[in-house]
Amino acid sequence: MTKNSKIIRWGILGCGDVTEIKSGPAFQKTEGFKIKAVMRRDAIKAADYAKRHGITKYYTDADDLINDPEVDAIYIATPPDTHKYYGLKVALAGKICCIEKPLSPSYQESLAIYETFKEKNIPLFVAYYRRSLPRFLQIKTWLDSGKIGEVRHIRWHLSKPTTKQDLSGSYNWRTDSNIATAGYFDDLASHGLDLFTFLLGDIKEASGISLNQQGLYSAKDAVSASWLHESGITGSGSWNFGSYTREDLVEIYGSKGKITFSVFENEPLLLRNDEGETRLFIEHPENIQLHHVQQMRESLTSDHKHPSNGKTATHTSWVMDKIVGNIL
Repeated sequence: MTKNSKIIRWGILGCGDVTEIKSGPAFQKTEGFKIKAVMRRDAIKAADYAKRHGITKYYTDADDLINDPEVDAIYIATPPDTHKYYGLKVALAGKICCIEKPLSPSYQESLAIYETFKEKNIPLFVAYYRRSLPRFLQIKTWLDSGKIGEVRHIRWHLSKPTTKQDLSGSYNWRTDSNIATAGYFDDLASHGLDLFTFLLGDIKEASGISLNQQGLYSAKDAVSASWLHESGITGSGSWNFGSYTREDLVEIYGSKGKITFSVFENEPLLLRNDEGETRLFIEHPENIQLHHVQQMRESLTSDHKHPSNGKTATHTSWVMDKIVGNIL
């Protein structure tokens, strides 16, 4: 059996909602990948997931999954506060790893994960899957081909109304400051900021203001920021999770045009320049991580470099920490 034909057997650690449609089926649809086992602390839920997805083995203990000799690679789909704990265990076991985004709640933890896998020369991927989606690759094509000339500035505003869960006071790990310092900002803004570095290059300076305006939970709920890409492109953003309406608008300004799009909404891409206005609607795949997962397979069997890895995700963690003031 050649390297390219070898089946890579995956184990999913934490088979919750994100794995039902977004990611889990993507592993099953990727040629050369197979989900061999899953793990969830609740045995009934673990068994149910395995049965529904046609997976032969399930565990309730993470160590059993990580050390299973029939599992070659681990996908960590747990809340971010456990990513370092489990990630280092996977590295110790010498297995390929993909970790859900954000890589961890802090830059220091992300750096520890990245450096451990780098030292052991083990592939590490992070599920910033927007870097692989055709919708955003089209934007990169426009930018790289000079459709808006030299890029000057990028601006993003994301807001959404307070949820019923927020108002109820019931527990939500996404708004627990021990897991996500800035709440929904950590969960959502990380996607966009990571995408921007993919489109425009790394960020060398970032700062921001963050606070809790509503007093509904321990994490912060309002953030504004400015940053500078290494290329000299400036950036600004604002995120508010107690607003009247949901908005998701990114604008990239160039010397000869402008690109407008949404990070999360299925809105058309809009390009304006001297040639006129172009609107493109590019639909996401049913399993939104499909291209991300397929590129993992390609990078493991060829010289292809995956766009979302430990190094790129650690940089995103640094940007996030700079914005919320965790790094001075």
